[in-house]
Amino acid sequence: MAEKIKILIADDHTIFRSGLKLLLSSEPAFEVIAEAEDGGQAIEMVGDLRPDVVLMDVGMPGINGYEATQRIKKSNPEVNILVLTMHRSEEYFFKMLDAGASGYVLKGAETEELILAVHTVARGDAYLYPSMARQLVDRFLKVQSRDTTLAKQLTTREDEILRLIADGYSNNDIAEKLVISASTVHTHRTNIMHKLGLSKRHELVQYARDQGLI
Repeated sequence: MAEKIKILIADDHTIFRSGLKLLLSSEPAFEVIAEAEDGGQAIEMVGDLRPDVVLMDVGMPGINGYEATQRIKKSNPEVNILVLTMHRSEEYFFKMLDAGASGYVLKGAETEELILAVHTVARGDAYLYPSMARQLVDRFLKVQSRDTTLAKQLTTREDEILRLIADGYSNNDIAEKLVISASTVHTHRTNIMHKLGLSKRHELVQYARDQGLI
């Protein structure tokens, strides 16, 4: 017989936790092992009980869901966190994903969808509420469109110099390699950063990585 998925519920509303526990416990594959009423309790319980999935609310007193998710993923990266919240705004959505959450479901979701989400994140995959997934795709497409537009602004020489900078070459090294003066390299580098809206060398390197240049 397969082991049950161990679940910890973190939510500051007692009645909601009780109803959620009752709902999840009716699923043969699930076992609700603990309930936390704030982020601090959730962090402690995760360390002691090692659940497979934490159902994490966002807005809780004391340590909120965002900070709790960050700390749990740092100390227990194998624990999967599924956000269960009433917040459908992009701000909370992207913030929780950045913190390390594997899924995001709204409290208004159908029971079947929540059960599917728990199974999905428990096996290490990501689950996003359909309307929230659309936001993620939209943001990705906007970023891709912006980066493509920016890249097209670079001349062939600027693109060449950007690749060399990303590979770790200094201005003098680049000048010698391309048989141009160091001051010319500096001018190109300044133009590149201006066109891409960047201000530091490490930002150039990161941009080059994101574009697959290195």
